[in-house]
Amino acid sequence: MKLLKRVLLLLLIVIGVVIYLNYPKLNIISGYAAKNMASGVYVAHRSAASINQYDNSAPLIELASTKVNKTESSAASTVYGLMERKAVYRDGLGAVLINDDYNPEALKIRPRRNQPMDTLPYPFGQAEPVDTIFSEVDMDLINKAVAMAFAEPETQKTRTLLILYKGHLLAEKYIDGFDKDTPILGWSMTKSVLATYYGILEHQGKFEMDWPAPIVEWKDDERKNITLDHLLRMQSGLAWEEDYTGISDVTRMLFLDSDMTVAQKNKEAIAEPTEIWNYSSGTTNLLSGILRQQFRSHQEYLDFPYASLIDKIGMYSMVMEADIAGNYVGSSYAWANTRDWARFGQLYLNKGNWNGEQLFDSTWVDYITTPTAHSNGTYGAHFWLNADGKYPDVPKDLFSCNGFEGQYVFMIPSKDLVVVRTGLAEEPHFDVNGVLSNIVKALP
Repeated sequence: MKLLKRVLLLLLIVIGVVIYLNYPKLNIISGYAAKNMASGVYVAHRSAASINQYDNSAPLIELASTKVNKTESSAASTVYGLMERKAVYRDGLGAVLINDDYNPEALKIRPRRNQPMDTLPYPFGQAEPVDTIFSEVDMDLINKAVAMAFAEPETQKTRTLLILYKGHLLAEKYIDGFDKDTPILGWSMTKSVLATYYGILEHQGKFEMDWPAPIVEWKDDERKNITLDHLLRMQSGLAWEEDYTGISDVTRMLFLDSDMTVAQKNKEAIAEPTEIWNYSSGTTNLLSGILRQQFRSHQEYLDFPYASLIDKIGMYSMVMEADIAGNYVGSSYAWANTRDWARFGQLYLNKGNWNGEQLFDSTWVDYITTPTAHSNGTYGAHFWLNADGKYPDVPKDLFSCNGFEGQYVFMIPSKDLVVVRTGLAEEPHFDVNGVLSNIVKALP
């Protein structure tokens, strides 16, 4: 009996130590689970059971227990009954993790305007795509590539795949539970969307990328030399830790901060601009904050992404989620269905022209695809590149929007090609080079 008591005491001590050491992480775990659930249910219109089974079954996140309250459009999570976090859905702003700063009456926004239908076929309009046969396309290879993307569902975890060729829908496939209307969280693909607003403002004559970042707190120190270009290229020289495995700059920002635009702004300079390349979600949210400064009212800021881009190209499924303070979380939280993510890619293939209207200058595409120093040819300005042949069997002019867990919008101008892939696993589980190379081989 004494031995049993000692063993139990030792076990309790071990459990206590484990809880003590990991207690701060519980905030992130339950926060991630609650936010994911609220967005999945109220933005993507999926079932709570599906989100628990698939999206919230990742390591550590699976420790959370999450419940939905449909009466108040919210979701709450705990880890073994500890560290409850709650996320609420706000019409027009998506879901947000709340804390003591949250005031449900603080943000009063006008609802999004009507989304007109038209007779143009997808992707340039809302009508169904036209069946087009391209004699030069090897459809057997296309079908092989599509099958390859879904061949190992337990490891690849592909959910959707879509191929546009010369502005026509060539192929698309969805797993059970997903279809052409299901919104998908883009994660860091949102960064490319946020950057596009800067291209639009540049085209309107309101911004130049070599302008100093308009941050009052930087005007009297070494950070005053940081430009918009440095921020868009992730080469500001500001300190930032982009580590999702524990408590870091990025996890504190996404799961604890009320205003996500300030975390990067308050960081010290650890290098001169252009001396280092350091990928930073905080930088993108700082850019969202700078964007907000350009408008006289909060409502104008909230309207701008839809009026200038999203609704212009018919991405009516897209929702840009905001933090507690009402800033768009440009680093991580845009949702859209697979067809609408492909529209975004097609806009870039068209060099900013959509049905005859120029949304951003054609030179913007040259700008965002110019490799950034110290990125090894993999990064431009908030877009990823293949300039140094990361994908060896794919044309080097490929550029892409990339997001956590393998969300991709690939654009290959030399092949007049857009490929969208969404899922729950990225490289090496999903073979980007293999799937894309088969698609490319099918084209002239």
